[in-house]
Amino acid sequence: MDIWINNAGQNTAHVNSWETIEAETIAVIQTNLTGMIFGSQIASVGMLKQGFGAIYSMEGLGSNNMIQVKTIHYGTTKHALTYYMKGLAKELKGTGVIAGRLSPGMMLTDFITKNQDGSPSEVIANKSFIKIFNILADTPDMVAKFFVPRILSNTKNNVQIAWLTNGKTMWRFMTAGLRKDRLLK
Repeated sequence: MDIWINNAGQNTAHVNSWETIEAETIAVIQTNLTGMIFGSQIASVGMLKQGFGAIYSMEGLGSNNMIQVKTIHYGTTKHALTYYMKGLAKELKGTGVIAGRLSPGMMLTDFITKNQDGSPSEVIANKSFIKIFNILADTPDMVAKFFVPRILSNTKNNVQIAWLTNGKTMWRFMTAGLRKDRLLK
């Protein structure tokens, strides 16, 4: 295998940490952190045997130390993911196998628009959130078109490939009134 991407992500209900039920807390940790570690371990073993390969993990809210209330379980796992991937890159240094991180920014997926039970998310009912979302968010296919060529051409270990950079964020806020491509109404 040449490239492995850990992309699973799960969140809890949009409630305070102390209101999160135990099963949801465990599920978030198992999916976002334990699953990523096990996937990376399996990929590392196979790639080390063949002498080459690249392992990436998808960052998310919390990876950059940003804290958003009512999503701190998710953010904690994504913060730990970044630490793990940086550490894995150090362990793999000089082996022919590289490790890195993919930072997609805000994307229009069911993760944002729906609760775990499939009902509409209360987050998208918030008019302030919708305004920010329409400025910053993109569709998964747009982000994938950016990521794929960079993943395929990357040879650097411990790289972060970021779609929504600080410069792009500032530009989007400055030109927000001119944009017509609203994702949420």
